[in-house]
Amino acid sequence: MIADLLTGFSTMFAPYNMMLIIIGVAMGLIFGSIPGLTATMAVAICLPITFTMDPGSGMALLMGLYIGGVSGGMIPAILLKLPGTPSSISTTFDGYPMAQNGEAGKAFGLSIVFSFMGGILSIAALILISPPLADFALRFGPIEYFAITMFALTLISSLSEGSVVKGMLSGLLGLSLAMVGSAPIDAFPRFTFGMDQMDAGFNLLPALIGLFAIGEILKISEKKINPLSTQKLTYKIKGIGFSLSVLFKQGWNFLRSSVIGVAVGILPGIGGGTANIIAYATAKNQSKHPEQFGKGTTDGVVASESSNNAAVGGALVPLMALGIPGDTVTAMLLGGLIIHGLQPGPLFFTQNTDIVYGIFAALIIANIAMVIFLFLGMKYFVKILSVPKHMLLPIIVVLCAVGAFAENNRLFDISALLFFGIMGYLLIKFKFPIAPVILGFILGPIAETNLRRGLQLTGENFLPFLTEPIAMIFWVIAITSVGFKVWKNFKTKRALGGV
Repeated sequence: MIADLLTGFSTMFAPYNMMLIIIGVAMGLIFGSIPGLTATMAVAICLPITFTMDPGSGMALLMGLYIGGVSGGMIPAILLKLPGTPSSISTTFDGYPMAQNGEAGKAFGLSIVFSFMGGILSIAALILISPPLADFALRFGPIEYFAITMFALTLISSLSEGSVVKGMLSGLLGLSLAMVGSAPIDAFPRFTFGMDQMDAGFNLLPALIGLFAIGEILKISEKKINPLSTQKLTYKIKGIGFSLSVLFKQGWNFLRSSVIGVAVGILPGIGGGTANIIAYATAKNQSKHPEQFGKGTTDGVVASESSNNAAVGGALVPLMALGIPGDTVTAMLLGGLIIHGLQPGPLFFTQNTDIVYGIFAALIIANIAMVIFLFLGMKYFVKILSVPKHMLLPIIVVLCAVGAFAENNRLFDISALLFFGIMGYLLIKFKFPIAPVILGFILGPIAETNLRRGLQLTGENFLPFLTEPIAMIFWVIAITSVGFKVWKNFKTKRALGGV
């Protein structure tokens, strides 16, 4: 294994391949940092370029794009409260408040370092345990996937700011919006009101950007902005942005969040967007000071950024070991491998050893390049904070509209962007949390699809959904987590009542 990995590094250290990795990371960071332009889009655009390359060089470029695209989302998440990619949703919760408190440098330092560490840990998992992990993932059928999504939906209570009832209502709103369009399995149109453009339902990107970006911009526009104002937010950047003591203090949080990222990444179709929300909610539940989450706590940034980069290696496990893409980016990578005459699966590791370990080496080099690019650019990124809002906000709106349109080239998605933007604004005004809406919107289709598939397998008998061993474990965890949350709230109210 070590000899094969050294061979992979020797291949990737060739000047041409190194140049491709660096270009890939740089382009990925650009795509990830612009709301609406994701790693999937970056890989899709550059995939035709790899046709004329040899397989190793083609994979070098695509791995750089993948790592850069996922990591770039942290930039607008921290500075502007806009998730550049679905994988950086949770980074907005504490990264943005840190920037507003003059700690943009610390937020960037934490994000960069723990993204790198999460990525390296997931690559180690990919190298060492991908075959057995992928084999275990094969045991997951519709029944198990439904139980997992139900468990993930119980995290809505953890993401609720203040009122749990409002959090549950927000989650139900997300589930309702996910049901618009053609139903899974039979493709029956629902809630389309006779509009053909609604048959495909709402896309995730317009929903995500609208709720978080446009909603926030509408809220800011309520306030009178003085164009002549010279007030600037302060920020501190010293070294890597934080002390080494923080690194050790966050060790358990990092490890737990990275394991969640790898585990969720392995499960096809779940994705980094869900991984970082689950990791964030878990960190909040396990914290001794959950009230600090959402106000600029270090724990929240570490949990989010560790998990989303760890999901990268996790998503590659089923792709390389079984030929099953773990998310939309790996679906593109599967196409790239097949174009070059390579067939991922159980024999991939033995028949194409040089390509496999070349991919591993490219991922490690890309992670290092990502750290260098982000640290070099950190002091320039934070200057966005000093741009007058009357100039910055219109540019953001235009970029959001371009990003929403670019994914499917549909004007309808721009209308959807405005719809979700107004909805986000109203949710903020009436103090409803937005994160549960996104969680319900992402997990709703997964839950419904697997419920219907499972009922078809069991002859419409729901009992196996509760009695299958793996599903039962997740139901027990879900019920326990809800019970713990209720007990914790009761204990808090009792303590406050006694004061």
